[in-house]
Amino acid sequence: MGLAERRKMLGYSQEGLAHTLGVDRTTVGRWETGRTVPQPGLRPRLAKLLQVGLSELNTLVSQLTVYAEGTDRQPSGSDHHGSGDTDDMIRREFLRVITVTGTLTSLTPTDAQALAEATQRGASEDFTRMNSHLWQVYQLARSKSSVQPVVHDQLLTLTRALEGRSDAEAGALCRAAGDLFQLAGELAFDNSRYTDAAASYTLAASASREARSYDLWACALVRHAYIGMSGKQYKEAAGVLSAAEKIAKRGDGALSTRYWVASVQAEAYAGMGQLTACERALDEAQKVVDHSSTTATGGWLRFDGSRLMEERGARYLELGRLDLAETALTDALKQRALANGQSFRRRGAVLTDLAVIGAKRYDPDQVVTFGREALELARASSSGYVARRRRGLRAELGPLNRDARVADLGVEIDALTTSQQT
Repeated sequence: MGLAERRKMLGYSQEGLAHTLGVDRTTVGRWETGRTVPQPGLRPRLAKLLQVGLSELNTLVSQLTVYAEGTDRQPSGSDHHGSGDTDDMIRREFLRVITVTGTLTSLTPTDAQALAEATQRGASEDFTRMNSHLWQVYQLARSKSSVQPVVHDQLLTLTRALEGRSDAEAGALCRAAGDLFQLAGELAFDNSRYTDAAASYTLAASASREARSYDLWACALVRHAYIGMSGKQYKEAAGVLSAAEKIAKRGDGALSTRYWVASVQAEAYAGMGQLTACERALDEAQKVVDHSSTTATGGWLRFDGSRLMEERGARYLELGRLDLAETALTDALKQRALANGQSFRRRGAVLTDLAVIGAKRYDPDQVVTFGREALELARASSSGYVARRRRGLRAELGPLNRDARVADLGVEIDALTTSQQT
């Protein structure tokens, strides 16, 4: 657990902790990223506020400092080219390296063959294995942000590995980077840091293009499209997905990339109110059930159709087809993967959608039944994905606030939202 996680667990915002200690909020931010350390005179009070021993605090601060110094580029106070945090530094450094080594677009057939061989050996193979492990940890973690520190370290190591590599080796490492930057984007997106997510997905697409890994490239674009849809920019997202569809057609036919693209296109069409196009895209995505993939991706592509029932329900809800939505969502809850105690994010999203249906029907019993369980899962997961769905439910509760149970649910949603934002 880092300083930031400990602070949040105890209910302090950066401003609140800074005020108590008599320092500026940005000072606390610099402590948490390892760019500076607390002065010795402040450490006893800080340790007491964070409810840790002084030796434990000193060890943690030392670890953060070593990590920040390991970047070789500590952001200064005058650096305004982005967020100024570790994520931003890694992205800028990777851009510099890929600019220097990015000669893959002129590969000859001989070089391309060397690239294929390079992916099977050496450092690139190590990165591929590690990336696969990190995706597994990410999928299983209840709190996705817990994976972030090790992803930072891996990105930094990967960027350094690119220095001085041959074209073939750089290509294999670019493929690993296209994979890992997608995971970094997922972490940022789940934490509602959309600008960071967009930057990571853009770098993932760039690295995948350099490696001529079409499926990886298409998946980076699909993830980028989600950012637009989170802001209800469905037309723009559809344009990105159209590009992803074309790229996926050049990819590996053994992978399910094209079906995932279709599934996300259905979401964009639903946002634009196009029922026929949405159902056509869902039907195309459904073909993945009869598609047998023979190629492992390690985690960046996981689409196997297992979520199609809940996704179909969510699309119908967005289109205002409540009966169709309720049937699909109720069936989705019966799936083993959504059983109680399994995926908090997926089950929480389905329960929230069912509560929204209750709100649209002016059925307070349905709102409370599904809304309360969804809220408990949200508390346990701290998922930004579930939080976005929860905010959608909160917006629907107004007409039902005369029911004390619904009013209490709204208050609890607001309280949880406030606590997770600080």
